[in-house]
Amino acid sequence: MTQTFAVRMVVDLPPDMDPDARTELLGREKAYAQGWMRSGQWKSIWRCAGEYANLSIFEVEGNAQLHEILSGLPLFPYMTMQVTPLCKHPSDIN
Repeated sequence: MTQTFAVRMVVDLPPDMDPDARTELLGREKAYAQGWMRSGQWKSIWRCAGEYANLSIFEVEGNAQLHEILSGLPLFPYMTMQVTPLCKHPSDIN
């Protein structure tokens, strides 16, 4: 049985990061994240308006798999995250 999590990720890259290194890092991040999205376990990603942050929904086998996905993000060393476990609301019609 899968578990659903909302994860808020805030990115804080060093302002003096080499532009080429930044471009390469962001490319790896995008490819990694989209691979998990294609797998169906990273259900959606939303930009937080006005911030270098996102809110993502994951449907995974549990805490260990979520940790594996998140800690594998190339931007992980530059992120702070807030993880919220979710459960189905009894009023949801979907």
